[in-house]
Amino acid sequence: METKRIPRLHPVHKVFKRITDYWLNDASFLVLMVALVFTVFVLPVLIDYGHVKILFVNIVFIFLFFTGIWMSDNKLLIGLTTILFLCQLVLRILRFSDLPVEFYLQERIIGLLNMMVFIFLNIRLLFRNYEINLFRIIGAINVYLLVAILGAFALEVIQISVGSSISGISGDASIKELTGVDQDFSAYIYFSLVSLTTVGYGDYLPVNIMSKMLAVMLSTTGILYPAVVIAKLVGSSTVEKH
Repeated sequence: METKRIPRLHPVHKVFKRITDYWLNDASFLVLMVALVFTVFVLPVLIDYGHVKILFVNIVFIFLFFTGIWMSDNKLLIGLTTILFLCQLVLRILRFSDLPVEFYLQERIIGLLNMMVFIFLNIRLLFRNYEINLFRIIGAINVYLLVAILGAFALEVIQISVGSSISGISGDASIKELTGVDQDFSAYIYFSLVSLTTVGYGDYLPVNIMSKMLAVMLSTTGILYPAVVIAKLVGSSTVEKH
């Protein structure tokens, strides 16, 4: 009787498989949550007080996009995330190089598409195999924070495209004029979170129809998302028990 020989993986393939297995595991939600909490709540403070260089800010986003490559075992999605990541990487390298070439708007649009795919991948992981546990709850929070970052990216694209997106109330000296550069991320993520959580402090206001509709969309998502996710997770738990 012949015994089947299990093909040995090349060392490089082993490394890739281990990385993919980890990011497809529920435990990866915790690592991603740490990265997102830092990006959403800590990084804006560091930017505003000048404690980090803009290169570091870009490295943080590159790391997030890089993890998206490993969050699927579907070849089409792997190819898509890889292409988007490489485009994002090349455009950011061009911006920080000495070359007189800069594709700032294109870079931001690619980043927006990358974040959309990233959210889709996390939703797929969140609701896979009808299982519910603590890590899935963390995964649901991750998607919420990713939507906030998506909103910030969209505001930045609007700002660069038409010259305005949000503006602070007149007479407030603490609110700076926004131009769409990396240093403005703190204002964009703040407004995105305020809209998503439907708090609406009113210190920043959308100034054109695109940013107004984006703010409404974020607010609607912020209201519906918790209800939909809770219902889906409870439904998944019921299906698993049966």
